[in-house]
Amino acid sequence: MSGRFEGRRALVTGAASGIGAATAALFRREGAEVVAFDIQPAEDVLPLDVTDFAATREAVAAAGPFDVVANVAGMVRMGHVGEVPLEVWQKHLDLNLTAPFVISQAALPGLLERKGNIVNVASIAGLRGQAYSAAYNASKAGLVMLTKSMAVELAKQGVRVNCVCPGQVNTPLVEGVAKSFPEGIDWKLIERQMNLLPGGSAPEEVAEAIAFLASDAGRSFTGEALTIDGGATA
Repeated sequence: MSGRFEGRRALVTGAASGIGAATAALFRREGAEVVAFDIQPAEDVLPLDVTDFAATREAVAAAGPFDVVANVAGMVRMGHVGEVPLEVWQKHLDLNLTAPFVISQAALPGLLERKGNIVNVASIAGLRGQAYSAAYNASKAGLVMLTKSMAVELAKQGVRVNCVCPGQVNTPLVEGVAKSFPEGIDWKLIERQMNLLPGGSAPEEVAEAIAFLASDAGRSFTGEALTIDGGATA
């Protein structure tokens, strides 16, 4: 029995761990030829700093064309809004917003030819305010609107663009953030970000949502910001 992505080519960033690794593995199991990128070394993952925009354009163009582009790479650093260094603000924008734009732009000729699609990994932080994460919120909100803008523009050309908006996901990224909260925070504001369902989401659950949006079953979805948050935004 063939998989959902048999004969298709997929690009996945942030593929060394967490949601990216789960997504790359799922696409491979479902028959796709996967090109995986990450700044961290891992098996079957090509080294790439996606914030090196010139190198990223070259790498994506050389590795394409693609039927699916999954922009998963991202970062989050917590901090009081009055104390966030400008370089930290800019790093969030570079990795969480500009890199997906650059990658999508570089992959677009092939996506147009193959009538492919893009799935971006945003966050519920892109849909509502969260304390101590102004840079992260701004970058993910920008990614949601980049998704919607591209979806509107490219729909008649047959290219779909969607994003997923996870809440609490059990990944090394999120676990690291939990250990680095700034001093003097209001824990009630932190608690409002948590999933209502206990335990948080697994990376594989988010990967399944990405695969659904990228598959033929998701052909009527474009411009969607699909929440996977255990009821946090209900």
